Formats: sequence, C-alpha cells, structure tokens
Amino acid sequence: MKPIKANAFFQAPLRGRRPFVAAACLVALVGCSSTTPQYDAQFGQAVRHNRQAQVINPSAGQGGAPAAELDANTARAGLQRYRDSFKSPPPVVNVINLGTGAAAGP
Repeated sequence: MKPIKANAFFQAPLRGRRPFVAAACLVALVGCSSTTPQYDAQFGQAVRHNRQAQVINPSAGQGGAPAAELDANTARAGLQRYRDSFKSPPPVVNVINLGTGAAAGP
C-alpha cells in the first residue's frame, strides 16, 4: 500500500471549493466585526433630545418674575374639584359593541 500524504488528504475534499470556502470564511469574519463604537457614540442622544424638547423655558428658574397668582376663591374651587374627582370612579364607557348588527341612528 502506498502511504497517503497528510496534505493530499486534507486538500482533496476542498479541491474546486476553495472560492466558496473563502467566501464563507469572509462572511463569518464580517459577522464578528464590531459596530458598537458607532452606536456608543450616540447612546442616549434620543433621550436627551426628547427631554430638551419637553422643556418650555429652560431658563425659567433664573428669572425674577413670580408665578401667576390665583385668588383664594379660585384656588379653593380648583382644589375642591380635584378632591371630588376621587370620590367616585368615572363611569364605564362601553367602547366595543359586539353583535349589535345595526348602527345607532337619531
């Protein structure tokens, strides 16, 4: 029997398939590449932008103008209306009308 060379044993199955194997290796290496520096550079940018968009006047605390005042009767009525809103739960509104079949008319 003739001895088989180690190189010939490993290269025989790959003969003619080297371009495909090389392409598969390149695809695998591209999958391992990292894009996190690009993501990390802008991490939290959307939150900061949205928080700034919600502020009406960023320098409001620096001004000397006092807040608008309410007279006692208006303030008391507003506070009473707020407290009364918690005494009973709001009425239940039936939004889903299943099986009615007919539209409500005037």
